[in-house]
Amino acid sequence: LRLVAVLKAILEGEKAAVLKRDHHLPLSFHRRQEELKFSLGLQRLQHRVREIQALRDGSAGAGGGGDTDGAMQTPMAGAVCVCVPPTQELPTLILEAVKELELAKQQVLKRIQIWKRQQQLAGNGALFEENLAPLQKRCESLVEVYFQLHQQVMAASVELGAELLPRLLERFNEVLSSLVKR
Repeated sequence: LRLVAVLKAILEGEKAAVLKRDHHLPLSFHRRQEELKFSLGLQRLQHRVREIQALRDGSAGAGGGGDTDGAMQTPMAGAVCVCVPPTQELPTLILEAVKELELAKQQVLKRIQIWKRQQQLAGNGALFEENLAPLQKRCESLVEVYFQLHQQVMAASVELGAELLPRLLERFNEVLSSLVKR
């Protein structure tokens, strides 16, 4: 028993030294951080969709454009405002929104891969949370925003032109198919 106590004390000392040397944040912190990043990206994407809708409503109500100075200010990433002519602003907003949609899709796919890996590790005795509700909610919210953005793109197809619309539709198909395949 004395030998076991000595070994236990040595192992606890080694554990404390390793934790002191390689200080890691708990897994729950990383999971929460990832959830916050995804929800922020999704909110940003929803805001872009509302911006597109407002721009389309504003241009339709003003008879195709209508600022007196011929340009509108668009908030870009960060706090800088760039002046863009109204005819170029809608495609620019849509391209930014599609790019953010693709980033959100990558986060969902990353989370699916993490879940798959946790499931594999559970076969070796690791703890595994079988609750798929957060992952399902994440997928559903992304698909909901996907359809809203797709609807805005289809409604703005005339403004986008024959060159940009097929490229956007191809990107939309790639986003949806990659979510369905995984």
